[in-house]
Amino acid sequence: MAKTKKYSVPAHFEKIRHRMIIVAVVFSMYGTGLVARLVYLQVFQHETLKAQAERQYIRRIVINTGRGIIYDRNLNALAANIEMESVYVNPGKIADKKFTADMLASILGIDNKAVAKYISAKKHFVWIKRKCSFEEIEKLKELRLPGVGYIGETKRFYPKRELAASVIGFVGLDNQGLAGIEHQFHSVLKGVSYRKVMVKDARGRIVRAGTEATGVQKKSWDVKLTVDEVIQFITERELNKQIQKYGAKGGIAIVMDPNQGEILAMADLPEFNPNNFASYPQELYKNKAVTNAYDPGSIFKPIVAAAAIDANVADVEDVFYGENGQIKIGRTRIGEAANHKFGWLTLRNIIAKSSNIGIIKVAQKLGEKKLYAYIKDFGFGKKVGIGLPGEAKGKLRSLSKWTPLSLASISFGHEISITPLQMTVAMGAIANGGYLVRPRIVQAFLKDGKEQYHKPLQIKRILSEQTSRKMISILKTAVREGTGKNAAIPGFDVAGKTGTAQKLDPDTKAYSQTAYISSFIGFVPADDPKLVILVMVDEPQGTYWGGEVAAPAFKEIGQQVLRYMNIPSNKERILALDKT
Repeated sequence: MAKTKKYSVPAHFEKIRHRMIIVAVVFSMYGTGLVARLVYLQVFQHETLKAQAERQYIRRIVINTGRGIIYDRNLNALAANIEMESVYVNPGKIADKKFTADMLASILGIDNKAVAKYISAKKHFVWIKRKCSFEEIEKLKELRLPGVGYIGETKRFYPKRELAASVIGFVGLDNQGLAGIEHQFHSVLKGVSYRKVMVKDARGRIVRAGTEATGVQKKSWDVKLTVDEVIQFITERELNKQIQKYGAKGGIAIVMDPNQGEILAMADLPEFNPNNFASYPQELYKNKAVTNAYDPGSIFKPIVAAAAIDANVADVEDVFYGENGQIKIGRTRIGEAANHKFGWLTLRNIIAKSSNIGIIKVAQKLGEKKLYAYIKDFGFGKKVGIGLPGEAKGKLRSLSKWTPLSLASISFGHEISITPLQMTVAMGAIANGGYLVRPRIVQAFLKDGKEQYHKPLQIKRILSEQTSRKMISILKTAVREGTGKNAAIPGFDVAGKTGTAQKLDPDTKAYSQTAYISSFIGFVPADDPKLVILVMVDEPQGTYWGGEVAAPAFKEIGQQVLRYMNIPSNKERILALDKT
């Protein structure tokens, strides 16, 4: 058998084979890396890269529309919407920039330099002016300016202008609620939004425009307030008369149904026009009836009297010695307003004549612990929960921080601060038989003809019905024979109390000798209350007594609202009873 001949592979062929293996490995690794990179980009980075790409050829502008309407209790619109157009430019399409800038600035009332800057921007979409007037848009469209475009939007409109402005509030340029009801209930009022889609070419020029949804489009709710626009108008007008008459800084007035807790009017003057809110000081945006706390002064005395009667430590005709006009508490001497000198006074007359020393004696008989407990029960020192932004809780120091002078000071409305709304609610409890009722300013939410009603809420009974009746009798005397005579309304029994409180100077931390808050709070008809009305006038000039400054406004508001609501007078009620 022949032997097989063996051939050896030349050395240069072996080198070639090794090189080919290396090249194959390199290409294999490159291919694997490329595939891995493609998988990473297509799978893991898909959304990110898609968004980056879209930003290069798509511009989205969010447009808000369809905000819910705010109504008064009788479905009169207090905040609505009007259709408007906004102006934008595509600078790349503007050939004559100077002429375009001049026309835009002149017609839209914008600074020429600002417009020139806008239309020279290296962008293809720039807002020039949002929500222009019909006349402005009409004039611009007549010119047919190249590179100028228009987008439809809705603008918030307040048809009653300043009426209830601090309650309603206002919205910003993008329809976001910034104050009042607009802010507090923005989530239900905000309406729907859509995106205006601008498709750009490779050079960034807008070649097509369209719209797309922003998700589930839910129709907004409308909000129905408890406020009555007629009562609100009466309240603001009569309050303003007193402010002007006495050259005051401002004033607050509240009209409330004491049984339901519904706010029929809430005035805070001076006011602002929410259609042009930016032209007014920001201080005016606050609703000071709920956001600011004040020393109440003598309108707080009925709270002390009611507590003493309810705790069975005093009664209507119990007598207290007035110390002939001056009492010493520790090292501090406390006197009567206007240097009055009272001897023996019944509890009825302590309230009617507004005796500081008399009410101190009542508070001393009641004691610190009981007085503090009743003050808390009346709702002072905590928010009442009306559902308006910025609500203050006032200032009521804990009992452990009271000084030997605190009982006396608090009894006539000093060393305690309360909001006007808290005081209105507390007087409502005296009027309605002893129930603390949570106030409300929203009556219902409306959508598609359906009404989601907000029921009134009685928080708790804080006074017995007997105490309520006795306090009504006392407060009727305060109007009929005492300091509140100017609040009397012909044909009706009125119950109420005057107040003249020194303001606390924020710099000196002492009570001012020149700055006062004049107030009156009461209810009518006294024996079947339908209205609780509070009037506060801030820093009146000339005279500052609550009976002279605030009580007349109470009378005018009450008289007109009673007539508007067709509430029968004493005589009319008697005639109606006789017929039955």
